[in-house]
Amino acid sequence: MTIKDVAVIAGVSTATVSRVFAPDKSDLVTEKTRSQVMAAARKLSYRTNYAARSLRRQSTMTIAVVFPELANDFFMDVAEGIEKELQAEGYTMLLSSSNNSVEEEKKRISMMADRMVDGILIIPAGSQGGHLQYLSDQGMPMVLVDRIIEGTNLDVVTSDNEEGTFSLTKALIADGFRRIAFVGGEITLSSARERLSGYARALAEAGIKPEPSWICLGGMEVDSGYQQMEALFKNDNPPEAMVAVNLLVHLGMERYLLDMNYAANGSKPSLVIAGFDESLYTPFLPACRYTASQDAVGIGSKAGRRIIEKIRKKKDSNFESEETGERIIRLPVIISGGKHGK
Repeated sequence: MTIKDVAVIAGVSTATVSRVFAPDKSDLVTEKTRSQVMAAARKLSYRTNYAARSLRRQSTMTIAVVFPELANDFFMDVAEGIEKELQAEGYTMLLSSSNNSVEEEKKRISMMADRMVDGILIIPAGSQGGHLQYLSDQGMPMVLVDRIIEGTNLDVVTSDNEEGTFSLTKALIADGFRRIAFVGGEITLSSARERLSGYARALAEAGIKPEPSWICLGGMEVDSGYQQMEALFKNDNPPEAMVAVNLLVHLGMERYLLDMNYAANGSKPSLVIAGFDESLYTPFLPACRYTASQDAVGIGSKAGRRIIEKIRKKKDSNFESEETGERIIRLPVIISGGKHGK
């Protein structure tokens, strides 16, 4: 069945049927006419030929979203924000994972580009960005999410990472802690570098010179947090407070404390952790005193709006964006504390 068949049964023009099935034009048709067309389509078991429409309109109304991994609460909250924005504009999200591999990332975005997606949103797997910049230079609308890649001119939506860990570390210092460690972080990732910078700035302003053993870099996963804690506690004089680079590392740190019976018999642990990221189960982490909460859904929403505006700008060079003209957008983080073990 074709659009002409639907038009005959509904008693309208083919142009009207086309408007009903076009997400960006359906509001041009009255509800009565829309009901007539949809009833005719159901009667004929008509389905839109999206491949033909894409060729005709030079648009697939799809956005590729590539994350380093999918089993991560933060990334999925970002995806929720993206989905809400895209859905409101009639776009479909194609979600895939690079498995924390730059090589796999290259394959994924190449495949998505071959499928003629209208734009790409990506949380980079590493510090390499030549393949992303190349696609952007070829005309593919692209926005980086959460992480910045130096040497590119791509738009980015992320959190104010440095200010977040600066505030976390200051809170620990205000509580009287001086031996404060920074745990976790893949230094090739901009988010980890910025969080380390915030920690270092807070210590410097307080006149505290960190010992080399206090800075424990390596990985952003649960296992990383566990291993770094194990290494820290082999020191004769381990830190009394710690800043965790993200939620997964924080979970690994808490797991180590539980395994070592650090808080035996339900007593309050003397070691304190300030963690970047917060979740529903943060209150159940006994050593956690402060958290820096990111607006993950807001990041996704802002990134979704930015990619849609870049697509519109590509189609119409006279299009004027309502969004900020800044290339890097940083959303504030919220510091909370005094309720998680203090």
